[in-house]
Amino acid sequence: MVKYFLGMNILKNSWDQVSAAFWQRYPNHYSKHVLTEDILYREVTPDHKLLTRRLLTKTNRLPRWAERFFPANVTHAVYIVEDSIIDPLSRTMTTYTWNINHASIMAVEERCVYCENSENRNWTEIKREAWVSSKVFGFTRAIQEFGLARFRSNVTKTMKGFEFILGKMHGDVHHRTLVETAKEAREKAKETALAAKEKAKDLASKAATSKKQQYV
Repeated sequence: MVKYFLGMNILKNSWDQVSAAFWQRYPNHYSKHVLTEDILYREVTPDHKLLTRRLLTKTNRLPRWAERFFPANVTHAVYIVEDSIIDPLSRTMTTYTWNINHASIMAVEERCVYCENSENRNWTEIKREAWVSSKVFGFTRAIQEFGLARFRSNVTKTMKGFEFILGKMHGDVHHRTLVETAKEAREKAKETALAAKEKAKDLASKAATSKKQQYV
């Protein structure tokens, strides 16, 4: 038996914003379990789709009851492969992830589809599916239940992290706009002061010339 998860989430941000934030998710306060991320492959297809494969390293702490059944030298890190397909024409982003180590103990496969929300095109809808399986005889069900519970917990962290990054991106844009506006105001003030100074010089020169002519 395989444990199946199906979930729907909404981000109150446009698809463009979400697809841009996707590449900036790590690090954030809610993703301390994500240790590293590396791009292994990237390609733009003739039909303008962006294909990317990344390797993520995440912590993989075993439940307390399982620690006594597995060797102490079992690594506490899990390597995740993430394939993504971004289609700007249909405005969809599809991701597939799966772990490449410890798969015999517990394998987790996930598929996510990001698209515009049908009721509000300024929002992004995420359909998430996951399959949790185990090949450990005698512990299959317990490991699958644990894996499913941890997956649900990680989804909550993922969404909070996404919202944090999106908020930060909006804050940076707002801050950048304010900085640029202030800079432009300073430059304009300098130009105005310089123009006023030149005009004052010109008026003073004309006044001096006029006064000299009066004495001639």
